[in-house]
Amino acid sequence: MSRIKVAPSILSADFGKMAEAVNNIKNWGADWIHCDVMDGVYVPNITFGMPMVKDLRKYTDMFLDVHLMITEPEKHVGAFCDSGADMVTFHPDASKNPLKALEIIKSKGKLCGVVLNADQPFSVIEPYLDKVDMVLIMTVQAGFGGQSFIEDRLEMVKKVKTIKEEKGYNYLIQLDGGISPQNVALCKNAGMDIAVAGSSVFKATNPSEAVRAMQI
Repeated sequence: MSRIKVAPSILSADFGKMAEAVNNIKNWGADWIHCDVMDGVYVPNITFGMPMVKDLRKYTDMFLDVHLMITEPEKHVGAFCDSGADMVTFHPDASKNPLKALEIIKSKGKLCGVVLNADQPFSVIEPYLDKVDMVLIMTVQAGFGGQSFIEDRLEMVKKVKTIKEEKGYNYLIQLDGGISPQNVALCKNAGMDIAVAGSSVFKATNPSEAVRAMQI
């Protein structure tokens, strides 16, 4: 098995020092930068939009992994691609036309993915598994950082991995929510390829050590 990629979420950074935050993420030895976009409608929190992603792109050459927690993402995925995102993922249940959203992302030459929230059944993402580059499984309820890891969701991870192997699909499996050095092995054994980590990196005494501890 290849080692886990770590994608620190800048949701946990100081929003007044975002350029510094992306530089820190690179210096800590992380693999990707995870950008949580929330609209205050699909989820009860509001974070940032395309201008922030565009500005982050100016300060880093790292892979920008943009997770859209917004309604009707098909209206906005193209703009996020144009702003510098390398990967755009969205929640199919928030979309009126998930296939259109995926087609737009692909037409921009970017990677695409779908997200399964912690309270949702497999059927939400099932129709799109043969079309995506990544499946993001939430291990907390989408909307806020700093929540506790929901270990029961590892059963869903195992299911998504099994289907990937049985069908010969190529998507990566990403987990987001409460991932830390303490539970990363459990997540990897279930099938995780990429760990989104916010508080466990940004609030660590030594963020570089925290990142390395999850790159197993």
